[in-house]
Amino acid sequence: MTTLSVTDSRPVSLRETISAYLNLTKPRIIVLLLLTTLGAMLAAEPGLPSLGLVVATLLGGALSAAAANTLNCYLDRDIDRLMERTRERRALPAGRLVPAQALRFGLMLAALSFIELALLVNLLAAVLAQAALWFYVFVYTGWLKRSTPSNIVIGGAAGAVPPLVGWAAVTGRIDLPALYLFAIVFFWTPPHFWALALLLKREYGQARVPMLPVVRGDDETRRQILLYTLLLVALTVIMVPFQLVGALYLAAALILGGLFLYYAVRLVREGTQRAAARLFGYSIVYLALLFTAVVVDRQLLLS
Repeated sequence: MTTLSVTDSRPVSLRETISAYLNLTKPRIIVLLLLTTLGAMLAAEPGLPSLGLVVATLLGGALSAAAANTLNCYLDRDIDRLMERTRERRALPAGRLVPAQALRFGLMLAALSFIELALLVNLLAAVLAQAALWFYVFVYTGWLKRSTPSNIVIGGAAGAVPPLVGWAAVTGRIDLPALYLFAIVFFWTPPHFWALALLLKREYGQARVPMLPVVRGDDETRRQILLYTLLLVALTVIMVPFQLVGALYLAAALILGGLFLYYAVRLVREGTQRAAARLFGYSIVYLALLFTAVVVDRQLLLS
């Protein structure tokens, strides 16, 4: 085992080193991205895609998301050092890894993701995953996050790409339903993230990150959450007349959307941290259940 000085807080064992690198990838975020990827794969065509294709696509997507999150940690290490939530939890500000290690790891993951998807899935899926990765790194993390309270509105496009990757993996193309799934995730992202930003307003303020609650205040953030929730719910039902989805999906979208609106209205009325936490937690359940409804409905519709 390597001996380090008492002032060096980097990992001193293989297990700690692996844990530190895993920490850079933000696994919990990856799980949600893969859920939307898988949902799009299962909804793209009648029947189920091959297990090999599913595994290859999800692995490539996981590598791509891990690369994006790692490079995000690399670029945001100064911000993470100022925020209580991340100062000790994340590997770079805690000193468990040095920045050069994170940069090399992130670039390696990005390269592996492209190669794996291009060879085992198809080139379109590989290009889409890379586009989302570098959009997240350069446009959101490197520019928007530090410059505008609209950062998550525009930057959220990166997190909406996984359904396109999943659809392209199965069909080799991008169809209207895939763009519909992209739009759902795009409009879901602001209310989801702004609820979290309300909970972390003080920390974002300390780090001088212009998140909406810091710049525009809590009341305006809650109003924007309600507005985007209304837009999201409207979007989830607008494609039904085009027969891309059916009655089962419509029922699920109305029920799930109604609950989302309920939590958004409660947040506006109550204005509490507890209400923000409830909406944030429900938003994750909402997306998972909505994509499940899309899968079941599409399979019934296509069969």
